[in-house]
Amino acid sequence: MTSEILVSAPQLNDLISDGICLLVDCRFDLTNAGKGRADWITAHIPGAVYAHLDDDLAAPVQADTGRHPLPEPARFAGFLASLGWSGDKLLVAYDEGSNAISARLWWMMRYYGKRAALLDGGLRAWQEAGYSLESGATQAFTSVTEQLVADPGMIVSADFISQRLGSAQAVVLDARAPERFSGAVEPLDTRAGHIPGALNRHFTENLDDSGRFRDPQELRSEFETLLGDTKIENVVHSCGSGVTACHNLFAMELAGLDSSLLYPGSWSHWITDPGRPVSTGETT
Repeated sequence: MTSEILVSAPQLNDLISDGICLLVDCRFDLTNAGKGRADWITAHIPGAVYAHLDDDLAAPVQADTGRHPLPEPARFAGFLASLGWSGDKLLVAYDEGSNAISARLWWMMRYYGKRAALLDGGLRAWQEAGYSLESGATQAFTSVTEQLVADPGMIVSADFISQRLGSAQAVVLDARAPERFSGAVEPLDTRAGHIPGALNRHFTENLDDSGRFRDPQELRSEFETLLGDTKIENVVHSCGSGVTACHNLFAMELAGLDSSLLYPGSWSHWITDPGRPVSTGETT
């Protein structure tokens, strides 16, 4: 594995031994917000600190936001400092195995121009490689808070999408499961369906049976087939709340398809305005 954004369990073990990375456990259960932290305390990769999706990787929900709005830069910078992060360290994030949650932290670091990677296969891969775990809350030593400057060119708004509906200037790629995308079921949000004209690729299609990312060339071929003539810089990633959308964005970057965009609010934000159109049914 040669990617700078994806490390194997043996590579992570070397990084930990060399003391040049900050390891962050991002396990989270959307139906039980306290489970991930409890699981981390029970057992985690040695030295890993914890990031809670709702509390640390998102701002408080408001009436006009999605379920996981991006936190303000100063708040996120303070959180990173509380973990002991500094700019000379590679942040490596992981979750249970799929990286469905940890991809959000990876993307947030990139949004601020900072180095980050994912552990391929997550905690499951670490254990399968025969490495040990530790229990108890990891003691983090607070570092100096660094100023974070976001790259606004990496995200788009609902208005941006609305103004380009039906054109090739903004093609939405939705990472939710097909049954949620089609509107057949909706377990989390108040309305079912998808943004008109969106394409669907469930984030799990990026993974093999072991939960590791598939071969970059295979991923590239599949994304190019799905997107057709769409320019990569016009691809807008979405999901339910801007979390698993980062998984498809990561997979595209892993495949050498850089410069796609994120709609952070995603479906849960889109439906806050009843005037925005909604589609149901299979992929258009």
